[in-house]
Amino acid sequence: MSTMVGESKRKLGIVGGLGPLASADVFFKLIKATPASSDAEHVDLVFEQRPFKGSGSGSAATTERKLYIFDMIRDFERRGVSAVVLPCFLSHTFIDELKANTRLPIVNIVEAVRDQVHRQFPEARRIGVLASDYVRESRLFERYFDSQEFEVVYPRIVADDDVTKAVYGVDGIKSGNLRGRPVALLQAACDDLADQKVDVIVPGMTEIALIAGEMGAQRVPVIDSNLAYAQYVLAGPARPAVSVFKVGVVGGVGPAATVDFLNKVVRNTPASRDQEHIKMLVEQNPQIPDRTENLVGEGADPTISLYATCKKLEDGDADVIVIPCNTAHAFVERIQPYLGIPIINMLTETAHYLKNTFPGLRDVGVLATSGTIESGVYRTALESHGLRQVAPDPVLQARVMEAIYGEAGVKAGFTTGRCLEDIDAAVEGLIARGVEVIVLGCTELPILLPGGQLTRPDGHHVHLVDPTEVLAKRCVALAMS
Repeated sequence: MSTMVGESKRKLGIVGGLGPLASADVFFKLIKATPASSDAEHVDLVFEQRPFKGSGSGSAATTERKLYIFDMIRDFERRGVSAVVLPCFLSHTFIDELKANTRLPIVNIVEAVRDQVHRQFPEARRIGVLASDYVRESRLFERYFDSQEFEVVYPRIVADDDVTKAVYGVDGIKSGNLRGRPVALLQAACDDLADQKVDVIVPGMTEIALIAGEMGAQRVPVIDSNLAYAQYVLAGPARPAVSVFKVGVVGGVGPAATVDFLNKVVRNTPASRDQEHIKMLVEQNPQIPDRTENLVGEGADPTISLYATCKKLEDGDADVIVIPCNTAHAFVERIQPYLGIPIINMLTETAHYLKNTFPGLRDVGVLATSGTIESGVYRTALESHGLRQVAPDPVLQARVMEAIYGEAGVKAGFTTGRCLEDIDAAVEGLIARGVEVIVLGCTELPILLPGGQLTRPDGHHVHLVDPTEVLAKRCVALAMS
């Protein structure tokens, strides 16, 4: 069931069905609490309720419950909802799991209750809570009611699961029974809390508000948690979800280079456990047309394929995009203006690294595909930092291409033999021209030659700079900051 009310820039999505009666009560109180003099002034609400096979499974945080809510939130994201209303205390026991996987803020019902206690009962210190056994055991209320300020108290003389039975039992509130046994069980619980000298009673189950009228006046004030939640939701925008930095990777250009890049990100991340590593979204698309064939021949234009891949990463909530392919950067300026997130330019980052790492450096050797060389992307990036590109002569450049694209080349899966001989020859040619720093300007080349200092048989030293490594370290720095 989906219901829309009014028009407003703020759109709230209500997760219904957890249970249906209580969700409908919160929905009604949201409308009732809205300070509106006409229909048009009401907040925009989406109330979504679907068949939930886990609804009868008792009071546990089941997998079915978690995935039901997560799928609902994903649908809300697609529908432009700005905040999620989750009218279920039990579901707030795993709210952190939900927040970690959505950018939508989820309005916290326990925070709403705590806020109501602060405002309505500022002197209250002993807080009586009517909650299910699962919520009690999870210590949900203790998380939000600071032990330095409050003492959370539960019914004592009632059996551990009597409050749960009042809601989930065969003749409980969830079955539609709003009189009789549920009322008696909850009344006994309230009396016990009053005997324990609590200052206020807080229902920790949204169904309890449905029988408040039947219970009548109590010895200790009982908050309407559903109304408190509705008022808290309407009081202002929820705090935005804390998003985890995510790197979007255009993969498949080429496949081995993508794996090499991912490995370098992991290796450069200062993490002591899995959860401290960087979140990455990889769109492995080897069908992107070859960049070099387009730049130096009559190959298909890869612009649309690159753009489409970048858009998928953007749609996947990536914060930045990286393309571990040097030649592909000849197309970056074409597509960047049409994206809402930045592409980290590997070539620019490499030029910046060279300038900072090698003071006084002037000439930089570049080993790259003919497409990268002829497009001038490295030459432009280096010149912007006062550096000059030195490329192999035509004969050696042909050997570089053979090492990359040949039948025994690295793209064909080879890392020894002829391909390595061809690259060694190109390196020797650049050294003979006085070059002391060489950029491995094709992401397959670091698979053949690791970056770092290379010492030749004659004792001559040359620095091999790996742009993939530079890019990986830049991603780590952005994520850590």
